[in-house]
Amino acid sequence: MSPPAAGCCHVTGFKVENWKQNLRAIYQCFVWSGSAETRKRKAKSCICHMCGAHLNRLHSCLYCVFFGCFTKKHIHEHAKTKRHNLAIDLLYGGIYCFMCQDYIYDKDMEQIAKEEQRKAWKLQAFTPTVVSHYQCTMTGIGEKYSTWEPTKRELELLRHNPKRRKITTNCTIGLRGLINLGNTCFMNCIVQALTHTPLLRDFFLSDRHKCEMQSPSSCLVCEMSTLFQEFYSGHRSPHIPYRLLHLVWTHARHLAGYEQQDAHEFLIAALDVLHRHCKGDDNGKKANNPNHCNCIIDQIFTGGLQSDVTCQVCQFTRPEHLGSSAKIKCSGCHSYQESTKQLTMKKLPIVACFHLKRFEHSAKLRRKITTYVSFPLELDMTPFMASSKESRMNGQYQQPTDSLNNDNKYSLFAVVNHQGTLESGHYTSFIRQHKDQWFKCDDAIITKASIKDVLDSEGYLLFYHKQFLEYE
Repeated sequence: MSPPAAGCCHVTGFKVENWKQNLRAIYQCFVWSGSAETRKRKAKSCICHMCGAHLNRLHSCLYCVFFGCFTKKHIHEHAKTKRHNLAIDLLYGGIYCFMCQDYIYDKDMEQIAKEEQRKAWKLQAFTPTVVSHYQCTMTGIGEKYSTWEPTKRELELLRHNPKRRKITTNCTIGLRGLINLGNTCFMNCIVQALTHTPLLRDFFLSDRHKCEMQSPSSCLVCEMSTLFQEFYSGHRSPHIPYRLLHLVWTHARHLAGYEQQDAHEFLIAALDVLHRHCKGDDNGKKANNPNHCNCIIDQIFTGGLQSDVTCQVCQFTRPEHLGSSAKIKCSGCHSYQESTKQLTMKKLPIVACFHLKRFEHSAKLRRKITTYVSFPLELDMTPFMASSKESRMNGQYQQPTDSLNNDNKYSLFAVVNHQGTLESGHYTSFIRQHKDQWFKCDDAIITKASIKDVLDSEGYLLFYHKQFLEYE
């Protein structure tokens, strides 16, 4: 048996005299915050020392009294300047190493974190159904859900079962075909993409869905939870998604029937129904403003666009010309000028889905567009961010060179393709398993595919996942 892999070597510098007491104090005062007094202290003192924000993934330096935003890189700047390599996430309690550029595991630190969390929960008399996510963030009692730990009975079973399943690099668990129920390939290819979305998979396999519907049998999220269990159960026979199809027909009636439907339209409808059912509301009363929703669907798939109208005299990026009939009075040169309009990303989603136009509909013509469009395995969205445009206009923009600036980098994990004509066609999908294994899913048939097969395909829907939220 090979020895266990060594953990982060940079924690040694932190483990000096009284380090345990200091770490406990940080957890008690600024992370789990059990008593009313420590909760008030956290709410008042835990703000970024550079921008004054409460949220933005606030981290605390383990070497000195400094709070900084992880999202805006303020904690990164502090770590680089002071050479303080360790910081703690004030919402989840994880330890981040700026040398390893990842959250790390240390047995001693993890034990302290668990002990202090249990103490805080006892002081709080914590009730998950009452406390909102926002309250959790501000009071510091952490996530709504406790971490799973094996019981003595489960540990005993694990010790006496040496043939238990292990996830290896060539493991195919999670790959499962789907029976076509009559022109339902449009649904099957999207289901394959969703069940292999890393963060969505982790959510459902950790049993995080708590149904709030009056009738759980009509809840699409409950059915998706069951679907994930079926996919990752280890069964090899194709799954028959008849209950999923019935619920889709029930809640998205424009997709009902056995006619061939558009895969992109099904994706939008499915995410919309999942969003509404996450909120426990069949009528979608709470779904009118998805940008302020904290359900798992919006956390993963919702981003934000910014639209800018700019004076054409002082503008530095490629614009959409609005013409002489739409002149504006520029706040820079104080004169009426022709303007340009440009869309940039204000907020990036965890999963970015790109829809390539493959079907042309006009008064004279209805046809399939087969033009080849190249797409990359990895994608950096930094140049398309609103913040990058503002920096360029101020003459301050520099292309990131260090590996710490990876929040905007994505990896391709699924591609949906359409074969055939507009009137008679078929959908298939390519799915990434682990980091570099790809498989082609053609309803019930799954075959090994190469990266070349993926990149040479036409591409109809491209699914990218944020790199820094993936793990082996």
